[in-house]
Amino acid sequence: MALLLALVMGLSVWGVFAGIRMYRADARLPSDLVLALEVGSTRTGAVDSVVDRLGMRYAPAVLRLMGPKLVAKYRRKIDLAGNPGGLTIDRYAARRAVYGFLGGVGCLVFLLRGQYVVALILLAFGAFWTEVGIWSAIRIRREVIERTLPDFLDVLAVVVSAGLGFRQAMDRVATKYEGPWADELRITLRQMDLGMSRRQAFAELRRRNDSEQVAMFVTALQQGEELGAPIVDTLVSLAKDMRRTDAQNARRKAARAVPKATMMITTFMVPGTLILLGAGLILGSGVDFGSVTGK
Repeated sequence: MALLLALVMGLSVWGVFAGIRMYRADARLPSDLVLALEVGSTRTGAVDSVVDRLGMRYAPAVLRLMGPKLVAKYRRKIDLAGNPGGLTIDRYAARRAVYGFLGGVGCLVFLLRGQYVVALILLAFGAFWTEVGIWSAIRIRREVIERTLPDFLDVLAVVVSAGLGFRQAMDRVATKYEGPWADELRITLRQMDLGMSRRQAFAELRRRNDSEQVAMFVTALQQGEELGAPIVDTLVSLAKDMRRTDAQNARRKAARAVPKATMMITTFMVPGTLILLGAGLILGSGVDFGSVTGK
């Protein structure tokens, strides 16, 4: 057992030093992986950058093990998350390789030491740590976009009604906003500048965002374009519908929160309060428990 533990520790130390040596030596990588390593480098933290460089050599192997369908699934998830920290599918595979190695080695070490809970935590870390960041980024990004969109539509309607064309008005308003929605608008405008039709560019906007309000926005614009409806009226009506939907969602969340709060109060707070009051009454009564127990 001791020999096996020493062997595992030796392999883990060798892997760390090999990764550091590869990082320092600036090993040659395929051109597409080099490009992926540089994408979003200004937004990537120091730790993530080191992890990417340590695992980028093994990214192609991870992608082959995942298979085309799983790779396409995670590529869409990364798009929905807005490429947080410059994340690409290759950087994702690199992080999976590094975190999976660290989690697997740590899990094996603590299993041999009999610490099963820590081993399970490390195994979960290696398997899900990269996904946790993507899930969180998707949820936060969707909430920010849905909170920004109604105000954007109101401002856009005012600018269009002032006489600017829809394309120029959207460009003017997009420069006044920051965040994921502004980024999506700039991508859409750039696609239109490169020759993509407005309908196709907005279809790509809907594909990149898993948001009901974005889908409503794109559908309303496309239907208005087909039917010849005034764009200002469409934008104002759409903003009102989105605010009404937000209010309904807020009421539903509040309605779901009341039973949860009631359950927490009845399960924990009421028994705890009764125990505290009972213990205070007993201790303050001066009862001699020695005479009661016969000791």
